[in-house]
Amino acid sequence: MTVQNGQSSYEYIYGVNPVIEALRADRVLEIFLSEKRKKGLQRILDISSKKGISVRIVEEDFFSTFPKGHQSIAARVKRKRLLDTASLLKEIGSKEEALIIILDEIEDPRNVGAIIRVAEASGTDGLIIQRHRQAGITPAVIKASAGAFEFVRIAEENNIKYGIRLLKDEGFRIIAAEATAKTFLWDVELKGRIGLVVGSESKGIRETVLRLCDEIVRIPMVGRINSLNVSVATGVLVFEILRQRLKGKR
Repeated sequence: MTVQNGQSSYEYIYGVNPVIEALRADRVLEIFLSEKRKKGLQRILDISSKKGISVRIVEEDFFSTFPKGHQSIAARVKRKRLLDTASLLKEIGSKEEALIIILDEIEDPRNVGAIIRVAEASGTDGLIIQRHRQAGITPAVIKASAGAFEFVRIAEENNIKYGIRLLKDEGFRIIAAEATAKTFLWDVELKGRIGLVVGSESKGIRETVLRLCDEIVRIPMVGRINSLNVSVATGVLVFEILRQRLKGKR
């Protein structure tokens, strides 16, 4: 096994969509498929054959170490390189209407994966996550992203506050989403270069992070439950930004 920077050079992913998208991204080294699950996966078999990738038929017990949702398929893949904020900014360049989502200590890997999926669907330019006290990029996150992980730039920092400061230096306006904010989301012009901060499921955005933000907004709600799952809220926020940017362009 080759080791780079203290990590193996490969990892395992599971689930039909993550494996298909990893194949498209040329990350797959080997596929493991249950002997009971050959049917319905001809597309994966065809792509694997075309790319010369080995498909191993294994007993169902092979998947006992994977969480539920593995769909009896897994792959050994080359580890995707995560960026840092400076590298992310370099890849985005001088784009006038760039959008970066910043995750402040989100703990549930399913939420992180769902936010990655939102980012890909909306054309978001990248994510910044924290290296510690945050759900990292795991097979569970990749599965929850339904394959979107392959196509989203992700930067990792020891502390997102450093990343936020770099964004501000590059002309990004930092907008935080908090349920207690006085300003409604759609009362703010959301054009230009924006860093959108969303907070943890239990604590929201840390006070030290809020102090770095230029504006704080909330999603108006009229029901009896006054909060949304963080990935759902992120979807509402991001697509409002996209709506404003596309208005008048169609």
